[in-house]
Amino acid sequence: MDTSARHETTAVPPGRVTLSDRRTRRSWPVEVAPYRLGVCAVTQASYAEVTGHAPSTARGELLPVEGVSWWDAVRYCNARSRKEGLTPAYELPPGGDESGTPVWDTTADGYRLPTEAEWEHACRAGTTDARYGPLDDIAWHRGNSADRVHEVGGKEPNAWGLHDMLGNVWEWCWDVYDAEVYASYRVLRGGGWFDEHWSCRASVRRRSHPTFRIDDVGFRVARSAAG
Repeated sequence: MDTSARHETTAVPPGRVTLSDRRTRRSWPVEVAPYRLGVCAVTQASYAEVTGHAPSTARGELLPVEGVSWWDAVRYCNARSRKEGLTPAYELPPGGDESGTPVWDTTADGYRLPTEAEWEHACRAGTTDARYGPLDDIAWHRGNSADRVHEVGGKEPNAWGLHDMLGNVWEWCWDVYDAEVYASYRVLRGGGWFDEHWSCRASVRRRSHPTFRIDDVGFRVARSAAG
């Protein structure tokens, strides 16, 4: 995969996706408007260039950045937007107070986190099975990762040209998981390099506090269609 392509976004068509939650045994349909999504997860090189920080446990410019919180991802999106002359998508609380909640300007052309529905819609890429291909061909997971993260773009993409939607690192989404039960916890999707095969499926949801950082969680960026 060409190095420059690992930092690009690609157009994702509109559609309809049905989300589901095993804990509550609930499912709900969501209409998804067209948008753009990162071809790969944000790399360590991109994160360092934009923020000046290198938080990851593993080291490698083309490895996905990990050890980043949901708040870190939101701040990266705004910083990258400003760096590229785009309108930031998020208005952050005064002083960067992480007990507050950013306000998403849905008209902004800057970078942002995908919604959970956008993430699953993009992951499935028109398919209806649990995965968009044979797991070993498309994902780094516990069975083939040698217990470490790998460079982005090393596995086969889905039909829409998106790499590592499953495996390698979990990815933060914009959405609150369940405010009534878990308060401000945000959604994680995709499975990671240390997960068993059953966690690397298009429908699997995980949750964590927005300040949580660990070595198998990263993110990829989105942009609204106007961007």
